[in-house]
Amino acid sequence: MSEKDLYEKIVELAVRRGFFWQSYEIYGGVAGFVDLGPLGSILKKNIENKWRQWFILKHQDFIVEIESPAIMPKAVLEASGHLEHFTDPIVECLRCGRKFRADHLIEDAIGKSVEGLTPHQLTEIIKENNIKCPSCSGQLSEVRTFSLLFRTTIGPYSENVGFIRPEAAQGMFVAFKRVYDSMRGRMPLGIGQIGKVGRNEISPRQGVIRLREFTIMEVEFFFDPEKPKCPFISEVENDEIRLITAENKLKGIKEPITVTIKGALEKGYIVNEWLAYFMALAQKFVRELGIPFNKQVFEDKLPHERAHYSSQTFDQLVKVSRWGWIEVAGHSYRGDYDLSRHMGFSGKDLTVYKQFSESQEVLVEEISLNHEVLERSYPEEYRKIVNAFSKRDKNIMLAELKAKGYIELAGKRLGPEFFKIAKVKKVVKGKRFIPHVVEPSFGAERLLYATLEYAYTVKNGRVILRLPRDIAPISLAVFPLVSKEPLVSIAKEIYENFKKEGLRVIYDESGNIGRRYARADEIGVPLAITVDYQTVKDNTVTIRNRDTWEQVRAPIKEAYVKIPEYLRYRLEFKDLGVPLKK
Repeated sequence: MSEKDLYEKIVELAVRRGFFWQSYEIYGGVAGFVDLGPLGSILKKNIENKWRQWFILKHQDFIVEIESPAIMPKAVLEASGHLEHFTDPIVECLRCGRKFRADHLIEDAIGKSVEGLTPHQLTEIIKENNIKCPSCSGQLSEVRTFSLLFRTTIGPYSENVGFIRPEAAQGMFVAFKRVYDSMRGRMPLGIGQIGKVGRNEISPRQGVIRLREFTIMEVEFFFDPEKPKCPFISEVENDEIRLITAENKLKGIKEPITVTIKGALEKGYIVNEWLAYFMALAQKFVRELGIPFNKQVFEDKLPHERAHYSSQTFDQLVKVSRWGWIEVAGHSYRGDYDLSRHMGFSGKDLTVYKQFSESQEVLVEEISLNHEVLERSYPEEYRKIVNAFSKRDKNIMLAELKAKGYIELAGKRLGPEFFKIAKVKKVVKGKRFIPHVVEPSFGAERLLYATLEYAYTVKNGRVILRLPRDIAPISLAVFPLVSKEPLVSIAKEIYENFKKEGLRVIYDESGNIGRRYARADEIGVPLAITVDYQTVKDNTVTIRNRDTWEQVRAPIKEAYVKIPEYLRYRLEFKDLGVPLKK
């Protein structure tokens, strides 16, 4: 029997010690769904809280957090483009009926990426390479598209269609104007959200890496496109970042280059300062989860690889043992796509007004009716349409025409030929504009897995989960040296006191002290306090370091103060007490 690879070892540990396992396993399990156990759910929440620290609390003057529903009406996803574009290619075996994600099947067969190709192109590749069903070697069907949206109905009426949101972003775009008004017209403005999303993957096959339901952590950051400068870029401009550039990809070069944030902006690798700023923060955030700089890379996606809403997207990739480079975050410049679409489909004004310090001459886009075409096409309804046009907001009609390809007036759908659009110079005291958006978006479960993998180490044949101490599910273990009084009573008192301070603590008196240390190490507990007979004499305890197995001696009163500071990275282990001789 072959030795288990690192992925299998982590999954075995995760199941045995309560990090995660396959959902519904007593019914055989369902691919693409996992349960997070007692330790996994805490670890995920701690990762979420660290994300909040980096992306929300650090910028709380202009980035806020909201919570929106996971179920969305059809109209929202029609406007966002997901109904049309949120698909993957699917192929079916004509013999056994099994269905596969076509691009993955082809990539496994020919060893080359086919991301972004059309169903017709994928079908041709299958025929040219005589690719068969991997299950029964049967012939494969034509490739078609498969919607990744989970569909449902809202209420008892079948026509009231809803979907599980595929991203948290649309809830923030729809709520933009409410949040903007509540923040007293602040611009730039970030809206963050953490929540569940659903993607009906065709054949998820990478365990916790590819799920049908997962947690997303993302910020939609709105700014004036005429003022795209980030005032904080100087804080990160000298940070190095590893990029797989679009230019190099087109040349067939897949190796990353290392460049500073400043250099990436100057060379045009990253098109926007805010996008670059959040990428720099994202690199530091992931580094604080225990994933080093040289195991992270940002890949610039080519136009055919990007989502329909994106002008530029970088996938933030992390190297893992079995799956190679996996995406843990996406960083996109979405322009004004989303707000423009929602404005056009909803008929609601989502523009922002900015006042000039003095009057300025600006180019303004104006829409008017093409009366000649309109009167010739609709002679009877002409006056009704003209009247309806005069009552509508011109900015909203412009957005509607761009989003839908038509404007509905007096019950008629009028295409572009019925309108004239011109840019005219006007002297104005202010102007309305649609904010542009950059988006850092993270998958929490993928980060959880990557964090576990980089924490997994073996020392003297024993597993140590070297989780960063501020995200470890359990912060402290308290042990009596032996299960006898008064050691047990003292240890339990210490355990209860740390619990009152809000720490997650475990108490264990079963087995010898070495076994208890090993159990704590395996679930990533950073520190262990041991109560022994010297404690009875002088109220001092032994504090043990999970990673180095070093021990120090400290008064109990000092331990209560210093250990929380150590867990927040404000103290080093040597600061906790007097070192004990090995």
